[in-house]
Amino acid sequence: MSKLAEFRQLEKHLAEQLQALETLKGHSGLKKEIEFETKLRDLLTTYSYSLKDVINLLDPQAGRRVPVATPKAGTRKARQVKVYKNPHTGEVIETKGGNHKGLKEWKIEHGAATVESWLAK
Repeated sequence: MSKLAEFRQLEKHLAEQLQALETLKGHSGLKKEIEFETKLRDLLTTYSYSLKDVINLLDPQAGRRVPVATPKAGTRKARQVKVYKNPHTGEVIETKGGNHKGLKEWKIEHGAATVESWLAK
């Protein structure tokens, strides 16, 4: 892009932003907010208070609050340990999932439904 084209584009954007600024200046809500902020800052200066002092006066617990942790997407609760007891040998297997070597061998040997019935409650 040539420097002249870049200059004209920036000039156009500046004109648009100045127009938006003028529109905002005429907004009554903005005028009220500016007036409120000015009076509040004057009042704080008069009494030698900061915004933090006012917040502590109005809500003393505000600084001590711990943000509530929201569970992250993708995290899930920990699996519970399952305990299987083989009634033939008395052997016990504790596992959080079905990928245990001994548990797989039992399922091959005795059948998955039978092994699941060995789950200790």
